[in-house]
Amino acid sequence: MTIEQKIRNEFKRNNELTVKELVYRTSASKQMIHLVLKKMVAEKHLEKLGRTPKTVYRLLNDSEKSKKAIVLPNVSESQKEILNNNFLLITETGNLIEGIEAFDYWCKKRNLPTLKTLAEFIKTKEKYGVYYDKKGVINGTTKLVKTYQKKTYLNEVYYLDFYAIERFGKTRLGTLLHFAKQGQNLYLMNILMKEIHDKIITFVKDNNIDAVGFVPPTIRREIQIMKFIQENLNIALPILDIKKISGIIPVPQKSLAKLDERITNAENTFAVTDQRQFNKILLIDDAVGSGSTLNQIAEKIKAKKVAKKVIGLAIVGSFKGFDVITDI
Repeated sequence: MTIEQKIRNEFKRNNELTVKELVYRTSASKQMIHLVLKKMVAEKHLEKLGRTPKTVYRLLNDSEKSKKAIVLPNVSESQKEILNNNFLLITETGNLIEGIEAFDYWCKKRNLPTLKTLAEFIKTKEKYGVYYDKKGVINGTTKLVKTYQKKTYLNEVYYLDFYAIERFGKTRLGTLLHFAKQGQNLYLMNILMKEIHDKIITFVKDNNIDAVGFVPPTIRREIQIMKFIQENLNIALPILDIKKISGIIPVPQKSLAKLDERITNAENTFAVTDQRQFNKILLIDDAVGSGSTLNQIAEKIKAKKVAKKVIGLAIVGSFKGFDVITDI
């Protein structure tokens, strides 16, 4: 009996198996087992779940084997491109899908007609398109000034995309950021970096930034997304020294519902300890919710005369105002 036959027999007896289990049950080498598993996945006999080192292989049933790539009539190449660039979701079982496959999945979950809903999605995206400038970023400065009026310390604030849009929920960047941060998921963080790296570097150059500050996290996590972004951007500029200070119990901004509470939180839990002086500083954060974190840090920077001008940049920001993001 060949190794492949032994492995197939093991899957008939056990629906899900790991490589370690197969090594024990067949006495074959890991290398040989990986070759067979790769072949069986390609032939759609198996499904690979998880990522190394926590990978499990599951036997596909007949209905799953017969699944084909999503093919929808009357969907143009331009429509497919819009979905590829803008639509991504994480399924309830933790799989990342995008493009037409993701959109069709999203529609079926809600009993919506895919083609009709696709036209509505594109129309909604066009509606939001007016908020992006020629560089492809969103300027939230006007909204910030309306919110904080004379207590606006940021000179300008921008974000790369909205966190969510009406009806369709989280955007592509919003989805990646949410699951990467909450799940401390390096795989998603790397995908996120590919999406934002060049945009941030270009923004730095276009705005003649001479120092960068990264907003430190409030909650301790094994993998901090802001630290990950800082290390992977690797910007060749001075990094501003900003410290997060707090009481016995750290209180994240997202847990505070009122704007004045968020302002007080930001005012009393961040410290700018840098003594250098710069002309223009860029503050980078993962999300602009109330805007209070960036605005209060900007106040501290200017109070210490560390910089003349402070610009804020976030990966995502709210659409309806500076008060709605509560789950990042």
